[in-house]
Amino acid sequence: MAALPGFFREPQGLVFHGGAVAYSVLAYALGLAGLFHANLWVNACATLLLAHGMTIAAYMVHECGHNIVFRRIRHNEHLGRVLTWLCGASYGTFEDIRYKHMRHHVDNDDVTWFDYEKFFLERPFILRATKVLEWFYIPAHDLLMHAIMVFTSFVIPMRRNQRGRNVAVLLVRGGLFFAVLFLWPKAALLYCVAYIIMMQILRFMDSLQHDYPYRLNLYTEERSPHKGDKQWEQEHTFSVPLSLRHDWINWVTLNFGYHNAHHSRPTTPWYRLPVLHRAMYGTDHEAVIPLASQLAIFHRGRVRRIIKWDDGAVDARTPTGREFLQAARDARVDGGNAASFLTSF
Repeated sequence: MAALPGFFREPQGLVFHGGAVAYSVLAYALGLAGLFHANLWVNACATLLLAHGMTIAAYMVHECGHNIVFRRIRHNEHLGRVLTWLCGASYGTFEDIRYKHMRHHVDNDDVTWFDYEKFFLERPFILRATKVLEWFYIPAHDLLMHAIMVFTSFVIPMRRNQRGRNVAVLLVRGGLFFAVLFLWPKAALLYCVAYIIMMQILRFMDSLQHDYPYRLNLYTEERSPHKGDKQWEQEHTFSVPLSLRHDWINWVTLNFGYHNAHHSRPTTPWYRLPVLHRAMYGTDHEAVIPLASQLAIFHRGRVRRIIKWDDGAVDARTPTGREFLQAARDARVDGGNAASFLTSF
């Protein structure tokens, strides 16, 4: 047991990373079990616990993608693969998730394959249906992205070699879900609710962290124009902590809101990001988008942001950089959709 901390990149990782993983697994197990209980209050609490367990699993996948947890890359890979099963991202590969996210950091871009704006504009009925569902706070846009993830090797030509694995995961996860749906439909429905809550949390945190447009160069030779430009990266990256007064509140999302700090030093573990943020900005609250503004933007822009970043709310054009930060602080932008690190396309 004394040698266990040596597996972690930092000795403190045993407590912080180990605690996060243990919480995620326990919350997932207890939450899942609670979905089958006869008491509706237990069901409600279990759904929330399950959703948060999946959320923490997703953020730990992100940590593993940066090789932050363990000293050895392969140990990060092993844990990342396991955790994708908890957060429903196991249909594709952990390597694809890591590759796309590393491109995001290196290229300073939202590097993608799927042109979702074109998809919606060519299918106006689907766009209208998505707008209606999003108005009712149903994350239809993200459900579309996760549906592509489920059938990734059948949708993305460059991943055809993964079809055997994709089918195997579909049979296992699909078989278990439909068995529960047949025998305990309430539990299956509540699992779906928990999954949607996780998606809402992830996309809420992602929505305002950059003003990058997306670029369709995941599988092309096109170079992102700001690749390697650290100054530009920081100017177009924004911090969205849930609280600046109480660090523990940000643990709900493993400090993912301290995004400028994360992009400044991507190998900084989640539990050190608040300290790094304060080293960068001190007590300058003007450097962050406050929670009240985040919530207002999430509510007001839930339909408009489906196919474009902003609706011309600032001087009839899209604000960028410091201008975007100020506009976001005033809740005058719409935010973005479909930028989750789990959807690796």
